[in-house]
Amino acid sequence: MLEALIFVVFPFCMAFAAISDMLSMTISNRVAVVLVATFAVVAPLTGMEWTTYAWHFAAFLVVLLVGFSLFALGGMGGGDAKLLAATALYMGLGLQLVEYLVISAFLGGLLTLAVMGFRGSALAVFTGHNMFLRNFTDTKKGIPYGIALGAGGLLTYSSSPLMIWAMDRLAGQ
Repeated sequence: MLEALIFVVFPFCMAFAAISDMLSMTISNRVAVVLVATFAVVAPLTGMEWTTYAWHFAAFLVVLLVGFSLFALGGMGGGDAKLLAATALYMGLGLQLVEYLVISAFLGGLLTLAVMGFRGSALAVFTGHNMFLRNFTDTKKGIPYGIALGAGGLLTYSSSPLMIWAMDRLAGQ
């Protein structure tokens, strides 16, 4: 049962956040709440030590404070800051978090370049009313960075402590 939660909840939330941000330029608070609540319940049941558990929440708080600082300065959306912090909770304070942040920043840079290039193209005129592309064509809107955060989370989740625990359990170790 725990393995199923570990295999399903995080990837679903990352995909949902990415698609939601693409379609509506928002990431629901429910995504972050589900991620935090699931981790808070599941991690101790995997045998995670309490000090490690606390360090994961420390990662959450540090990333949340940095994210909200960036939000206050206009450099990041509020939903992005919350999603980033909730994802940091799963990665913990370590190389997994650094890997997630670097990959998400790289993907975010590529996404920004692609959106800016698309907005300047003739194709944007014809796709401006398409529900999947309308936020990519509107020059008054920002970049749906939740796409990069979701993809970065999906790419790095396999090295997270919960996923490693679940894989070890399935392997019979």
